[in-house]
Amino acid sequence: MKIVEAPAGWPMTEAAALAVQDELRTRVVLDEPGPPPGTGLVTGVDVAYDDERDIVAAAAVVLDAATFTVVDEATAIGRVTFPYVPGLLAFREIPTVLAALDALTAGPGLVVCDGYGRAHPRRFGLASHLGVLTGLPTIGVAKNPFVFTYGEPGSGRGDFAPLLADDAEEVGWALRTQNGVKPVFVSAGHRVTLANACAHTLHLAPDYRIPETTRRADSLCRRALREATSA
Repeated sequence: MKIVEAPAGWPMTEAAALAVQDELRTRVVLDEPGPPPGTGLVTGVDVAYDDERDIVAAAAVVLDAATFTVVDEATAIGRVTFPYVPGLLAFREIPTVLAALDALTAGPGLVVCDGYGRAHPRRFGLASHLGVLTGLPTIGVAKNPFVFTYGEPGSGRGDFAPLLADDAEEVGWALRTQNGVKPVFVSAGHRVTLANACAHTLHLAPDYRIPETTRRADSLCRRALREATSA
């Protein structure tokens, strides 16, 4: 089993990671609309950890955006070399996520991350980081709002409320994907507008709170981690 290692020069300290975020954040593009929802290919990425072994499994699942048919999928197993620091999780995950994306033979089209894009304390979450490194359009769809405030959206599917930073900047939406369920927290990552990110999220969540891309990537990375740690 090949273990993905962090590339040479990868940040290993909090100070170094913050400096990288500050530099790469200037490259984020937020004025491109991105692909229309329901067209082309869309890829979900997710990770699962074995903290005792410092191992992370990443999965990338490519779907036909119109039918949700799986077009391709890939996994990678990596070594965690960066400490756990809130707001810097990308530095633990991205080398392995990139390896999973590189192993795909199709797509990936739009990439949907289980995490944050602009809805991040330094406006540079995993989705933005991954987008800048790959040049791909990316969005973040998180299960929790991290550090931002929001009003309760209406109870119907498609209702939303803005995620607001301390300075009242709108960094994302709390979006209701199903009637009466908890919202998800959507933000633009790279080369996609916030409105289009939310339209994609609704399209990808016809039956469940979480987008199909994330549901399938979550299942695949957990299976890959079980197989890797039992080998």
